[in-house]
Amino acid sequence: MRFSGLRILREGLTGNKGWTPHWRDPEPKAEYDAIIIGGGGHGLATAYYLAKNHGLTNIAVLEKGYLGGGNVGRNTTIVRANYMLDGNSQFYSHSLKLWENLEQELNYNVMLSQRGHLMLCHSDGQRDAYARRGNMMHSQGDTDAELLDRDGVRRILPYLDYDNTRFPIYGGLMHWRAGSARHDAVAWGFARGADARGVDLIQQCEVTGIDIEDGKVTGVQTTRGAIRSRKVGIVVAGRSGQVAAMAGMTLPIESHVLQAFVTEGLKPVINHVVSFGMGHFYISQSDKGGLVFGGDLDFYASYAQRGNMPMMEHVMEAGMTLMPMIGKSKVLRSWGGIMDMTPDGSPIIDKTETEGLFINCGWCYGGFKAVPGSGYSFAHLMARDEHHAPAAKFRMDRFRTGYGLMDEEATGAQHNLH
Repeated sequence: MRFSGLRILREGLTGNKGWTPHWRDPEPKAEYDAIIIGGGGHGLATAYYLAKNHGLTNIAVLEKGYLGGGNVGRNTTIVRANYMLDGNSQFYSHSLKLWENLEQELNYNVMLSQRGHLMLCHSDGQRDAYARRGNMMHSQGDTDAELLDRDGVRRILPYLDYDNTRFPIYGGLMHWRAGSARHDAVAWGFARGADARGVDLIQQCEVTGIDIEDGKVTGVQTTRGAIRSRKVGIVVAGRSGQVAAMAGMTLPIESHVLQAFVTEGLKPVINHVVSFGMGHFYISQSDKGGLVFGGDLDFYASYAQRGNMPMMEHVMEAGMTLMPMIGKSKVLRSWGGIMDMTPDGSPIIDKTETEGLFINCGWCYGGFKAVPGSGYSFAHLMARDEHHAPAAKFRMDRFRTGYGLMDEEATGAQHNLH
């Protein structure tokens, strides 16, 4: 079933009775060529690109809950590629290019809105750092990066507090091709595309063990029985440490809660995604009118998908400092995602010491924007047993050797600070 304007019109005139389910609900088979543990954005994208790019169709995605019920539906929906360090910059540039063709690729409306993302700077040093970041983006071909001075920012964001003496606004780096997308639609689009290519999407199927013989993976144990496979990919975000432990691995990550919030619907007021350089506050306005915003991690290890009150207050204080105009809007709800944080704040896409077992984790704050690029690169690694060039620096051994660390935020080797 393909979506089109004509199809939508026809269904609207006939009571919308002709739509069929987006994907099947199959029973797990005894054996697959590849198994993906995790039915979130990264796992579904991996399965899709394994089928589309590499011709592997005997694949299962195993999800302990429902598809898209984890971090892919618990974020602030920001899509961007304004990274500076070698390795990160190339990867996120590649991922953004995939985003820009994703709706045509999947025949599904993921509601990508390239409204621009402005990172504000509040000191001379921060402005210099953003200039370097913009230059790195230009060197990757992302020439939409533009360094704005204070007056340039004021022309497009007149509602900021420009009289704040503690956090003066010096300017900002605008990434014009950045923006936001609908998180649920991204998961549904990849799920639909993978299913159409023969991938089995198996929900309510928790992995309880990973079978290994003579240093090679042979399959997994699940709540719906044992399933054999010579290739297994772990893509479970904040649960990565727990699942990897089933294979006897200890990962260099910690899991922390990251909260997000949305207000009541308002008239259009914030046209871009805006980041506060001194308070780790970021905000945009959804198509429904709600202000979607977030801030720092809760700064303690947790697997709970909820946050704490002090961090709520901290995030909203930062928002009020930056743009006091939002003070009268009512917060409707908050939610929490489980972030798997690495010591250098950059992800891991790599083979493990067990033959046939692969790991994709450690996305920290960057998980949603990385979905298509992550799936594309991880599928390449699983299918060909070699690293995809844009993700070639995301190797796990950098934490063992200290060579090739990508400390994007320059906050040191502490998981909870990234």
